[in-house]
Amino acid sequence: MQEQELKQVVAAVRSFIRKDVMPREAEIDEKDEVPEEIRAAAREMGLFGFAIPAEFGGLGLDVCEQCQLVFELGYTTPALRSMFSTNNGIAGHVLLEGGTAEQQQEWLPGIASGEIIASFALTEAEAGSSPAGLRTYARRDGSGWVINGAKRYITNAPLARVFMVFARTQDTGRAADDIKVFLVDRDTTPGLTVGPRDHKMGQFGTWTADVYLDDARVPGSAVIGGESSSGYLTAMRSLSHGRVQIAAQCVGMAERLIDESVAYAKSRVQGGRPIATRQLIQAMIADSVTETMAARSLVLDVARRYDDGSDRRAGPAAAKYFASETVGRVADRAVQIHGGAGYMRESAVERFYRDARLFRIYEGTSQIQQLIIGRQALGVWAD
Repeated sequence: MQEQELKQVVAAVRSFIRKDVMPREAEIDEKDEVPEEIRAAAREMGLFGFAIPAEFGGLGLDVCEQCQLVFELGYTTPALRSMFSTNNGIAGHVLLEGGTAEQQQEWLPGIASGEIIASFALTEAEAGSSPAGLRTYARRDGSGWVINGAKRYITNAPLARVFMVFARTQDTGRAADDIKVFLVDRDTTPGLTVGPRDHKMGQFGTWTADVYLDDARVPGSAVIGGESSSGYLTAMRSLSHGRVQIAAQCVGMAERLIDESVAYAKSRVQGGRPIATRQLIQAMIADSVTETMAARSLVLDVARRYDDGSDRRAGPAAAKYFASETVGRVADRAVQIHGGAGYMRESAVERFYRDARLFRIYEGTSQIQQLIIGRQALGVWAD
């Protein structure tokens, strides 16, 4: 995308967030639902496909451009980005990273427009940050496959039309050979059911649920990438891309928390003076500003390296690790600066404090990122 065109897109999203989304953040949190008019506006702006190539109807942003957009999306409730995150991120990228040309042509235009919601069905009760422990199993049945298993905490599952389901097809002990990913169409697959929505600590408005596959029968054409593909490698590539986006979202949220802290410190008077004049308050804000600046620079550098292909493994892990840990510390300081007011439900920083906690867990915990970074540095990949 041309630089001026990107600036216009980012400016439009910034205006949309501040005028339409931020005034309704408390409502989204309370009702656990994003209003339909916000969802419709996001579709109209092309946000369901900003990371999908233009040939499939998306905006076609590269990863560096995506991050500049996601910095803005991170400034408000994470429910906004989560609404279309699986389309742009881990689910849509399963097709972009591993799909055949026919699979991409059939599904990506609907995913990019938001007509179709896609979900990434990897996590299970005993398989989270690493897919090596998958228990969902797919067995051949004639020309097709029959899948049995259960998936947990699947983002957008209550709304999804199509699920990228990761399943074990054999037990050689080599994850790259044993796991495939299947495109499971909710409308045409008996045996696929979605459980009730999860009740979470935070990130209300983002819907997750368990997904059950009981003799779910899919055709041979449902194997993403064809019979010789590796679902494990597709998962790793998709997760790596998603981690850069999550890191960018953490930066946006940290910037919002800093702005909330600065505004409160200037307006809150104690002992006849605004608390902004107190050096310990200034020190907490300085720490948050410094860490957030470092996270932003890291994310943009990692995005550039992702785009040029020089690092698509350790860099995304480092960005996600550092930015998610950073926003947790910034949120904690924001509540501290607000004092008792920061512990009240009507406070934005209280809400973001709850929301921020999840970033250190999903799409690979901080500990998994440490392993990726350490093993990359040492050249060690075995457990």
